Amino acid sequence: MGEAVLKLYELAGADAALRFSPHCWKTRMALAHKGLEAERIPWRFTEKAAISFTGQGLVPVLVHDGETVCDSWRIALHLEERFPDRPSLFGGAGAMPLARFINSWADTALSPAIARVIILDILDRVHEDDRAYFRASREQRFGRTLEEVAADRPANLAAVRQALLPVRRALAAADFIAGTAPAYADYCVFGLLMWARCISPVELLETGDPVFAWRDRLLDVFGGMARSAHCA
Repeated sequence: MGEAVLKLYELAGADAALRFSPHCWKTRMALAHKGLEAERIPWRFTEKAAISFTGQGLVPVLVHDGETVCDSWRIALHLEERFPDRPSLFGGAGAMPLARFINSWADTALSPAIARVIILDILDRVHEDDRAYFRASREQRFGRTLEEVAADRPANLAAVRQALLPVRRALAAADFIAGTAPAYADYCVFGLLMWARCISPVELLETGDPVFAWRDRLLDVFGGMARSAHCA
């Protein structure tokens, strides 16, 4: 069987090298975990036509030998199923429900907290054609102007650090959320921290925080792929 042909559509900023989507980062880490490489295609919020073949308007989108898979969680399941001979993303089927929970927690509890810290940085760094869309869609989501959402950065930053308490406690017992080695549960949280790292100059974590050390370990896996990522 020939080498798999993989294409990954990723959210990009005004600078096409700036790939900041937390969900795309989950997928990038999943691909690296499996030892797979994909052609990385930059995509922007208003370029819906470019992914119209998917029947939806969000990234990441993985195209695998002509098969299209959308949504980072579904992509992870696809990679696990289609590449069973490569390192498991979950550590076995029994660990999938826990990873699903971590993913849901990260998206519903941690993501909104981080967004309040970095929302104006995102606005500044997306392509000019995306700014009106980004402002309107996020203001509808938050029910306030972006400036109001971001107004109290110290309080918003404190809320992020408080939200990370479950991760901090998990890391008291192991180097990674998944245990002795990183797995998809780690990437679900790490993707959100890469979102902030790539798009904003604000440091979310204090150096003495176990989450800071955990993030450092993940920055260095896969040959330092995440550490070397382009940041704004």
